[in-house]
Amino acid sequence: MEFDDDDSNIDNITTLPSSHFLSLPRPSSSSLSWTPNPNPPPTPSHAPNPSHAPPPPIVDTSTLAAHDFDVDPRTGFMPPHPPLPHLPPSLQGEHYAEWETTLRVACESRLQLAVDTQGEDAERRSEEWRGRVGKLPILSITPLLKSEVLLRRGHHVLAWILHFYIHTYPLHTPSIPIPPPLTIPLLQISHELQLPPVLTYSDDVLYNWGLVTPEEGVGKDNLRVLTSFTGTPSESHFYLTSARIELIGVRALEVMQSMLDELFVGDEIAVRRITRYLGELGEVIGEMERELRGIGEGCVPEVFYNQIRPWFRGFDSIHPQRPWVFQGIDGIGLDAPPNPLPTHLSGPSAGQSSLIHALDIFLGIRHAEGEEEVLRKMRAYMPRHHRRFLAHLKESTRSLRGLEGEGEGEGEGKKMLVEAYNQAVGALRKLRDAHFGIVARYIIGPAASASAANSSAAATSADGNAAVTSADDANGLRSRLKGTGGTDLARFLKSVRDDTREAVISRE
Repeated sequence: MEFDDDDSNIDNITTLPSSHFLSLPRPSSSSLSWTPNPNPPPTPSHAPNPSHAPPPPIVDTSTLAAHDFDVDPRTGFMPPHPPLPHLPPSLQGEHYAEWETTLRVACESRLQLAVDTQGEDAERRSEEWRGRVGKLPILSITPLLKSEVLLRRGHHVLAWILHFYIHTYPLHTPSIPIPPPLTIPLLQISHELQLPPVLTYSDDVLYNWGLVTPEEGVGKDNLRVLTSFTGTPSESHFYLTSARIELIGVRALEVMQSMLDELFVGDEIAVRRITRYLGELGEVIGEMERELRGIGEGCVPEVFYNQIRPWFRGFDSIHPQRPWVFQGIDGIGLDAPPNPLPTHLSGPSAGQSSLIHALDIFLGIRHAEGEEEVLRKMRAYMPRHHRRFLAHLKESTRSLRGLEGEGEGEGEGKKMLVEAYNQAVGALRKLRDAHFGIVARYIIGPAASASAANSSAAATSADGNAAVTSADDANGLRSRLKGTGGTDLARFLKSVRDDTREAVISRE
């Protein structure tokens, strides 16, 4: 990882005429909409409090799409330009190279997961690296406030460091103390971005890519990964599969926008156009499904389950749960309502993709309250602009499903509309079928194999505790089958798939 000492590109993006719409203040963190679980389990200690006055108005020049929910017509929910590969090493006296170097060392050292046993040397490397984190200077985030791009990179770096730290911490300790040099800037940046202080889908997919060949521009076959836990081809392929699906989905967003325009008109010509657009939407979803199924071409299930996935886990998917103690937050102005530190920290999940939520909302897929609550929780981990996009989409006055029931009679146009709608819903169901199949191959299958191996070992042991160990293995399997986002994985995926199937309109 090389650092560029020239910060002129950072300065240049912050000098726009005061009349330009991007010269509006960056949204204040006081509008934070992420709230904690109302019935939290034993959880991370302490809670932040935004008692500090908000920073003075600053220019948000992070993206030309910021005024439109940060959804770009070329890249959708992905940024239109490659995310920053590193923070400026020094900015207004703050030496952010310290953060970047700490992350680079973690990636290059191939630190050991605490659940693994790789010998004393591996344990010592992890311990030395954690000691390095504890000795970092406590850096101010003020220089990063000039741009959303800088804050995003800051969150990316610190959230990755957090997960390296959490998942290398020895299992015999009753809690995991997170040192102030990590706690303080991570909570402050998360507060500004209105994101949780944990790794999210935006950290490992949306803002975790660069270009293989820069002169060729953004394209799904020209992407490379910036940061990974293992450095394995499987991990890179896993992230890039999601990134490519996001880029394929750009056409889906475009088609949905066209249909919203036609829904506003609602006449016979508009119905014909919507029918055609629904056909296009189904084709795009089908392309997304094919890309998803291609994950097997570059990601090995055993490598994913044993080496990659454990790094993703948030507090609510770790077994056994140990409190994450965020140290040093007293006195930094983040410890009282209305914005408490969430007590239900989940890890990154494909369910945090705004694209899939947008398809659900647009097609009018209705979920039971339990599943809808999980989806609402996942939306809290999305970039705030994207949350607002989904809220705006949900508040659209015209309903696509409602259009089918408007007017009198059946008519050939109405029949074709319903058929096209059902085909689009069917394509989304097939996408969810594919996702469930991948989860079965990459998580459920390996988890069952691991549980069976543990049970077999217990059965042949001579200590007489086989029955107890077997019961423990069963409990462990249930825990492992929790999604990294904290969900009961198989049940949830089956439910949302069934909800999608039931959205098909019957004309009988």
